[in-house]
Amino acid sequence: MIAFLTGEGPEGGTVAGRQIPIPYCGTPPDPGQLLHRWNLDPVLIAALAVIWAAYAIGASRAGAGRREKTFFHCGWALTAAALISPLCPLSVSLFAARVGQHMILTLVAAPLVAAGRPGLALRGLLGRRCPLPARGEGAAKSAVLAAGLFWALLWYWHAPGPYAATFESTVVYWTMHLTVYGSALWLWSALLAQPHRQPVWTIAAGLVSTAQMGLLGALITLAPRALYAPHFTTTFAWGLTPLQDQQLGGAIMWVPGCAVFLMAAMAELSALLTDPAERLPRLRAMTR
Repeated sequence: MIAFLTGEGPEGGTVAGRQIPIPYCGTPPDPGQLLHRWNLDPVLIAALAVIWAAYAIGASRAGAGRREKTFFHCGWALTAAALISPLCPLSVSLFAARVGQHMILTLVAAPLVAAGRPGLALRGLLGRRCPLPARGEGAAKSAVLAAGLFWALLWYWHAPGPYAATFESTVVYWTMHLTVYGSALWLWSALLAQPHRQPVWTIAAGLVSTAQMGLLGALITLAPRALYAPHFTTTFAWGLTPLQDQQLGGAIMWVPGCAVFLMAAMAELSALLTDPAERLPRLRAMTR
């Protein structure tokens, strides 16, 4: 499938004289069609190729290690798969698939890309005109700001109104993906930056992210009625009612979202408590 960049296409319909746009990922697929529904949008594929090539050139110039390059390429591949694979059209039918796509991008792909230090590669590509991202204390404090932005964007785009708007406009759809993924990338870049001389900030950012994703997932899971209008008629082909689909999506956000960010916070706390040489000065820094 080639996604329509205008959000409209020959398969569109009308209701009460109003043209109904086709979502970016196409019409809701039947189960038997799904494996044939790949998003072969040439603009998306070209953008992914440019990002890969830019990182490869910049990382080589900057002397990035093999481990960092491997992390980035794995994250890039997962990002591409989430956007190009049949998961894209499946997310038109199922809220749970859209949430699963978001979790892959923000909880798996984004930390892998961040671990590849794309900022270092960007500096290698552009030269000294491009400052390196903050590390150490600066990164630790920025983690809290990034966690707040990620929180706001995640809740906004999973509110019923903005969520429905992503099915009606390609621009809104990509605004959602770019802002959520971008904020997650900023957050993970700050969480993974070392050393953290004031670990209280990174621990707090991890715990805040754990709490907000868990709360949002719980609210969606425990809602007494279906909230997401784009899926009111698209879930039955998959053996789910709209409410069951919503509950599954909420659980996908609730459990993995809590677990991943909690592990990140606990890893920082564990490093603080198990490094005797750093324990006392870092504990003092936490209490300032």
